[in-house]
Amino acid sequence: MTSRIAVTSKIEDARAHAYLQKLKNVYPKSGLTALSGASIYTIDAQLSPEEVEHAAKRLANPVTETYSTVDIPVPDSYAYAIEIGYLPGVTDNVGHTAQETVEDCTGWKFADNEHVYTSTVLFLGGAITADEAASFARELHNPLIERASIFAAGKEIPVVVPKVELSSVPANVDEVNLDVSDEELQKISKEGIQGRGPLALSLSAMHVIRDHFKHEGRNPTDVELESLAQTWSEHCKHTIFADPLDEVEGGLYRTYIKGATEKIRKEKGDKDFCVSVFKDNAGAIAFDEEYLVTHKVETHNSPSGLDPFGGSVTAIVGVNRDCLGFGLGAKPIANIYGFCVADPTDTTELFRDEEKSQQLLPARRILEGVIHGINAGGNQSGIPTPLGFLAVDSSYRGKPLVFGGTVGLIPRQRNGVKLFEKKANAGDYIVMLGGRVGLDGIHGATFSSVELSKGSPATAVQIGDPITQKKFSDAIVREARDAGLYSSITDDGAGGLSGSVGEMARESGGCVVDLEKVPLKYPGLSPWQIWLSESQERMTLAVPPSRWEALKQIFDRHDVEANVIGEFTDSGRVVVRHSGKRVMDLSLDFLHDGRPVEQQKSEEPVREHAELSDDKRTHDVAATILSMLSRPNIGSTSFIAQQYDHEVQGTSVTKPLQGRGRVSADAGVMQPLPHSQKGIVLSHGYAPWYSQISTYDMAAAAIDTAVRNAVAAGASRDYLAILDNFCWSTSDTPERLYELKEAARACYDIATAYGTPFISGKDSMFNDFRGYTASGEKIHIAALPTLLVSTLGVVEDVSKSVTLDFKRVGDLAYLIGETNDELGGSEYYSMLGEVGANVPKVDVKKNAAAYDALSGAISKGLVASALGVGRGGLAVALAKSSVAGQLGVQADLSKLPGNAKRDDSVLFSESQGRILVSVRRSAQKEFEDALQGVALAHIGEVIQAHEVSLALPKEKVELPLSALNESYRSFFKQWQ
Repeated sequence: MTSRIAVTSKIEDARAHAYLQKLKNVYPKSGLTALSGASIYTIDAQLSPEEVEHAAKRLANPVTETYSTVDIPVPDSYAYAIEIGYLPGVTDNVGHTAQETVEDCTGWKFADNEHVYTSTVLFLGGAITADEAASFARELHNPLIERASIFAAGKEIPVVVPKVELSSVPANVDEVNLDVSDEELQKISKEGIQGRGPLALSLSAMHVIRDHFKHEGRNPTDVELESLAQTWSEHCKHTIFADPLDEVEGGLYRTYIKGATEKIRKEKGDKDFCVSVFKDNAGAIAFDEEYLVTHKVETHNSPSGLDPFGGSVTAIVGVNRDCLGFGLGAKPIANIYGFCVADPTDTTELFRDEEKSQQLLPARRILEGVIHGINAGGNQSGIPTPLGFLAVDSSYRGKPLVFGGTVGLIPRQRNGVKLFEKKANAGDYIVMLGGRVGLDGIHGATFSSVELSKGSPATAVQIGDPITQKKFSDAIVREARDAGLYSSITDDGAGGLSGSVGEMARESGGCVVDLEKVPLKYPGLSPWQIWLSESQERMTLAVPPSRWEALKQIFDRHDVEANVIGEFTDSGRVVVRHSGKRVMDLSLDFLHDGRPVEQQKSEEPVREHAELSDDKRTHDVAATILSMLSRPNIGSTSFIAQQYDHEVQGTSVTKPLQGRGRVSADAGVMQPLPHSQKGIVLSHGYAPWYSQISTYDMAAAAIDTAVRNAVAAGASRDYLAILDNFCWSTSDTPERLYELKEAARACYDIATAYGTPFISGKDSMFNDFRGYTASGEKIHIAALPTLLVSTLGVVEDVSKSVTLDFKRVGDLAYLIGETNDELGGSEYYSMLGEVGANVPKVDVKKNAAAYDALSGAISKGLVASALGVGRGGLAVALAKSSVAGQLGVQADLSKLPGNAKRDDSVLFSESQGRILVSVRRSAQKEFEDALQGVALAHIGEVIQAHEVSLALPKEKVELPLSALNESYRSFFKQWQ
């Protein structure tokens, strides 16, 4: 029996108002005048009318809402109704919570095939046509994961039960014949077994697999071939970074990333603060004698291109699990985010298929979706989000880059056990906890290893459930971990159980898994689907049998499902059974180390870049400054930060929006332990636009910017670690490989010069879109080669942290560093539609000396404000500090250190190593003494007048603070 409960608001409905404003903004000429809504709960279970009534009372707020169990209340007048709900099999978090509510209040225990499903009905009022209603529906739902039905006024809205209906699973599994032609092998790799979805294996890898099973005297099962594909995927094995490239025989990762860290740690000797690098789910450094602090940043680009909300919420809750999976479990204490997207005002229509039936979501929908996803993942998990960024470029129109990071805190030991070490032992139970397994997330790892195109599988998209994850997170870090109830833990990320169990089996030496013991969301899954599914909110634990009952009691108390699904062994093999039959039996060595090594070759791309002639440059610098501030790469992103809770857990010292003018920060400082003044500094750096000229200089600038921003907030270069996240496109072409090699080489050069070790990283190699335009023409969009560098530093005293806003009238303004004629790849040139040639160079020797001198001055309390000069140059930095402090500044920029002589070069050059600081007048001498030996210019002072007055080499510019305020907030004004 199916029941339906409709809940409507008795007061002004804020959600309905938001829908109305959204549609009016997108369709300003529409006759839409009113909108109201109803929340629908469809209960597919044998509940009596009395039980349904009881459930309805619990699902509606009696003060602000009313409910109906008979029909859906409709407004007195409306033109159309739109019902939006999830498609079968898509994770419905609200429905899951509602189901728990119904169980609690009625005592009814839902069977595995019984569920509560949610949807929303929107009633549209006004002079609306059927075509307009259809347009509204397309705007409000994502057809990849949602259904939308339109009903004219008075039409009945039927009950829909989006239940997954799968055919029964045969007891046996499919064998795959690989004794076929190379052409057929390539087809199997591209399309998958019987067209299931990409395996993304090279031809040489297919040959190795074929030869292995020939030696075994049998064909591989579909479970074995799928498992090998995900384990050997670029997403999991990072093959491009791992394999030899030209003269770099050890591969880029071992030579340039890991090699840099090994060199730095050796040079630091007794002062080495790294504890765990490159061997766990996150990297860790020493926080103090008792605690370690961890950090990991992930990308979730491909899924976010299909479903922005699901992709980004999974990105953040997934990296939360990386934190929980570090050692025996670190507590997540901060999230960070980064979005590289296309201009949200871009209305270009793109399609994945030639028939134009698979349309890419508009750029605006992608931005709104990824923002919403990080919001849902972080806020509902009770984890603060103190820092993030937004970068805009047309190259991200095909596939956005979505970064999610998590910082964790973990004691070094408890009861004599080192909590940052773990090892599954033979005889330990394999325990899966958290969510159940469904079709969502199938081929996630292999999908992320190829371009976004017509064949990209919808099942690769998952939607995270932060509430379920919050429950088992608390159970782990508050109880189970310190009680010593398990010996190892990791998250079920890429490849699902095949990834987590397969990796943990290396610790013990083998495993046996019984798939019929894995709890499913719905019946009918094949063995390979159960093994490969990346359904979210799951972790795998190794539990000694003697401790299982105690652990189970904890998870039961937290309402977290936990099941024994097998046992770790020392057999040297991964054995997977289903209904008593072996569906996988592979040696650990072949599974993890059997992949063929590919010799890669690169070729330097031919590029011709020239500097701009004078006639192409701006001749109105005042107007240009205002235009720069209004650009999405520079203007306020407060509309994002203000949606994210940065105060939960009570650790924030500096804020994501700083000063009275609430300007977006480039760094954040936290105090994780209330009894200690020690703090954590987080920052980031990125400069993808420089890749158009030189990826070496792009990577160098990313590291320099990240270090500079951390130092400006109060960090010291002596206690600063970094993380790398490479996002490349068409990554297996010789030209892109050359650019990748140059970027990795820069990472080694700059990191070793600054003494900042890499502790963790990630790469995403195929951020391309191949599809069709609205006119049916083929199109290829490749994301700019992008490197995000994140920092993690520890400071002794958070009270000495520095923010970017000018503080008081009379403070003196200084510029640290040289300003050179380096406009290549700048925001200024981008605004003019040009690239240029003179890309900013990083002088590590000069910059290191300047950063160390500034750190010393900050530690002495001499600095009132500090802001790294980055995108947009000095003009933007001065404007931001003034807007943040709501104070003016008078500055003479006519004689700055460096070779920039033209007005536009002085204002908009993006020369690296520069920091704008303000210093109280009484500290002038001591500050200047502290900065002896570095490029330093006293450029002016903070003034009461609400204007920014700049003396340039050729002219003087005066801009009212009100105009700067307006420009800074103008681009995303409609989102505020």
